[in-house]
Amino acid sequence: MGYSVGQVAGFAGVTVRTLHHYDDIGLLVPGGRSHAGHRRYGDADLDRLQQILFYRELGFPLEEVAALLDDPDADPREHLRRQHELLTARIEKLRRMAEAVEHAMEARKMGIDLTPEERFEVFGDSDPEQYADEVRERWGNTEAYRQSQRRTASYTKEDWQRVNARQDDIHRRMAALLDSGAPAGSEAAMDVAEEHRRFIADSYYDCGHEMHTCLGEMYVADERFTATYDGIRPGLAAYMRDAIVANAARHTS
Repeated sequence: MGYSVGQVAGFAGVTVRTLHHYDDIGLLVPGGRSHAGHRRYGDADLDRLQQILFYRELGFPLEEVAALLDDPDADPREHLRRQHELLTARIEKLRRMAEAVEHAMEARKMGIDLTPEERFEVFGDSDPEQYADEVRERWGNTEAYRQSQRRTASYTKEDWQRVNARQDDIHRRMAALLDSGAPAGSEAAMDVAEEHRRFIADSYYDCGHEMHTCLGEMYVADERFTATYDGIRPGLAAYMRDAIVANAARHTS
């Protein structure tokens, strides 16, 4: 009889909703049905799901995953070779990121009014001043920069924890939408993008939709931002950008 959708969801660490979505779009159609019409998955279905999740983890969109897996000329060994190359590239990228963090730990500290212990408690391994000189050089003469400096200068440890928690929640929900297969232009994704814009406006500086769109483009154009977002969920940087652009169009059209 195979495995139920709930069992497969538990095996793979995905939601039942995700499996239903994969079935609906033809990406993973279970090989059987129970007498009551419920989905039943066989070993071949589990093998395909493993390949799907692997490619998704590497940032491939669902359409491209389907094209890769349904290629009649594809050899299973070719999938393994491609995945090995992609993993090797990711390992190298993570190594470079780790080196950057080490350098950041040694960087000159600036004027956030926190003790060293509080700084690392609030920001973890990241250093909020890592790119401070570059930020000052690029945007130091803008009103947005001055607003951000004024607001954050008085932030306490609790303020930073609140800001970081809100930001993490926005990123988590956007990544969950990406995982579910929701288009970046969907109402749900645009709503989270709008919340992200308001978060910036509440926490740092006035951020209209035009400025928010520029930020979204920077998430993809600047490899450091891309690494940050894709470190949360592969493909999240581009998904965030697309949702931000769609949201801006919704509000300005």
